[in-house]
Amino acid sequence: MDPGFGIVECTMTEVVCCLKCEFWHNSCMERSNPSFADFNAVLVLLRCGSFRAAAEVLALSPSALSRQITGLEARLGARLFDRDTRNVAPTASGLAFGRVAERMINTAEDGMAEFEAHLSARNGRLTIAGLPSVTAGLLPGLLRSFSATHPDIDLRIVDALSGSVIEAVEAGIAEIGFTAGTLSARSRLTFQPLMDDRFVAISAPEGPLHIERDYTWEELVEMPFIAMAQGTSVRELIDGACLRIGHTLAPRFEVAHLATAGALVAEGLGITALPTLTLPVLRTDALVQREIIGFGARRRIGLVRRSGQSLSPAAQAFLAHVRESSLPRRELSRP
Repeated sequence: MDPGFGIVECTMTEVVCCLKCEFWHNSCMERSNPSFADFNAVLVLLRCGSFRAAAEVLALSPSALSRQITGLEARLGARLFDRDTRNVAPTASGLAFGRVAERMINTAEDGMAEFEAHLSARNGRLTIAGLPSVTAGLLPGLLRSFSATHPDIDLRIVDALSGSVIEAVEAGIAEIGFTAGTLSARSRLTFQPLMDDRFVAISAPEGPLHIERDYTWEELVEMPFIAMAQGTSVRELIDGACLRIGHTLAPRFEVAHLATAGALVAEGLGITALPTLTLPVLRTDALVQREIIGFGARRRIGLVRRSGQSLSPAAQAFLAHVRESSLPRRELSRP
């Protein structure tokens, strides 16, 4: 008696699937190999406890199910169920075969799930989270070329502030996120740098930057300044640049949205300093850009994903596309 399975070990001539070692024995496989329908029938009968209830689940008649089980028992050379007119009870061999059947069904289902995931690289859905500046300034070109080669992948874009991008990827709402900066040591995400986005000064044509030249950071912070709100990746870098020159920024206006900053600048209410990827979000061509001397920082843009978890085929295809794409060389960051 085997303590692990509670049955006598089968010999190779008695049963195709040795219930101890769980290997199919070639010498009698052709004679005794159960089908997946047999595995499923045994599992359903074990769970239902009666031929009538199991037959309803399997969409068979009770007599057809009984014949299937009887035929399986004959091929296996082992009785799986004791039954009379009212009761059905599994034998020790039936319980052992049930465990094998469950493993076989689970393996088949896992294999099909893996294959379906493979197919989803052609017919999948991918959710991408990103900073508004990235979703407006970087993603459109990437999505256009990616959609041309993967037309059947549905893409969903979630644009949010940096913290919300991180939360979306951590929660599994988005599989990939485009964000700026670095991650905390406690983060469950990995960050892959893609490019460094430089800052430029922005003004109305008749504003403080109307003279076409480069401006020092010390000059700019003394002008009426329109700053992004605290907690944004842009504001963190602005404050850091001020700290390096021993200056505390006192913005004239503080806004949460890039479009608002652009509108205020266009009205001549002040200047601002923004990364180049944010410029399409400003939605106005009536602004001038000037290079900044001594800013001392660039905004690092990168991809975030959950650590230790495989990407879906759709996400893998998109990530490969990003790596192969021609990002601006003057801003590209080599990992």
